[in-house]
Amino acid sequence: MFVRKIGIDLGTVNVLVYVSGRGIVLQEPSLVALSIADPRIVALGEEAKMMLGRTPESIEVMRPMRDGVIANYSVTEKMLNHFISKTCGRLQMMVGFKPDVAISVPVGVTSVEERAVHDATIAAGARSAHLVPEPFAAALGAGLPIHTPTGNMVVDIGGGASEAAVISMNGMVVSSSVRVAGLKIDEAITTYIRKKYNLMIGEQTAEDIKIQIGSALPMEEELTIEVRGRDQVQGLPRTIRVSSNEITDCIAEPLQAISAVVRSVLEKTPPELASDIIDRGMVMVGGGAQLRNIDRFLTKETGVPCYVAENPMACTAIGAGKTLEQLEMIRRSMPEL
Repeated sequence: MFVRKIGIDLGTVNVLVYVSGRGIVLQEPSLVALSIADPRIVALGEEAKMMLGRTPESIEVMRPMRDGVIANYSVTEKMLNHFISKTCGRLQMMVGFKPDVAISVPVGVTSVEERAVHDATIAAGARSAHLVPEPFAAALGAGLPIHTPTGNMVVDIGGGASEAAVISMNGMVVSSSVRVAGLKIDEAITTYIRKKYNLMIGEQTAEDIKIQIGSALPMEEELTIEVRGRDQVQGLPRTIRVSSNEITDCIAEPLQAISAVVRSVLEKTPPELASDIIDRGMVMVGGGAQLRNIDRFLTKETGVPCYVAENPMACTAIGAGKTLEQLEMIRRSMPEL
C-alpha cells in the first residue's frame, strides 16, 4: 500500500505521525543531535533524547521547534524529512509517491511562521501541505461533534504552547493561546530545586519528577521521589528527596497562565455556545493533559466540567490526518486549508 495521506503533530517536545487507515505509526521526541564542527546531524528523535545532557562539547542536542513554531528552519526540514521517509519508506519517496500532509500549527502564529512550516513540509518531501490549527485538529481527533451547530471546547496543553478554542460548524469561533506549557512546568521544577536545595538538575530529570509525582492540586496521599543532581556549592553529586506537594506549589505559576487562557476564551464565547459548554464540559488534550488532577484544577478555576480525552497525546495527529479525509467538507468553513 502506498502511503498517500498523513497527519503530523509537529510539537515542541514530540512529533506524532498518523497514517490514514493505519492510525498513529510514529511518536518520537522533537530532538536533533548536531555536530558543532561541521553542521551535520548525528542523531534524531529517540536516539537524540538519550544524548540529552550527556554529550561532549563537540555535539549539541537541540529542539528545532520552540513554543510550537520553527526556531531552526534547516534542522526542522531535515527532521521532517527523516520522519516522513521513515513513515512512507525512502523508496516510495524516490520513485515519486509523495504524500499529502496535514500538519498542525498553533493558533495565533504569524503568516511568516505559517509559511516556514508549509515550506519546510514541502522541502521535506510532501506533495502538498495543509496547515491545520492545533485546537481544531485536536477536537476532531478527540471525536468531538465539531460539524454540528453546538459549542465544543478543547484545551490543548502541549510542550511549548497551551491553547483553548471553541469550535462549531467546522470552524473556530473563539481561540487563544499562551506560550506556557510542559517545558515551562519543567523549568519551574528545575528553578525550585536549584533555589531551595542548591541542586542543579537536568531537563530530563525535571520531566521525570513531573511525570512521577507532579500534580496540579495537592494530593491526599503525598508521593516522594529521590532526585540526583550536582550540588551548586560543593560541585559534587548529591541526592535529595522531594514531595509531590512541593512540586504542586512550584508549578502553580505556569498553571495559572494556562488557566487564564481558558478563562479568556470562555469570557469571549457567545452565550448560546457557552450554555452548550456548561452542559458538555471541555475536553483536554496534549501531553500536559496527563498531569495529575489538571482536569480538577481547571474545573475548580473556571466552574466548567473538564475531561481528559481518551488518548490525549495522539488527538492532534489523528485530527490532522482526519482533516485530509474530510478536506472538502471542512474547506467550506475554513477555505484557507
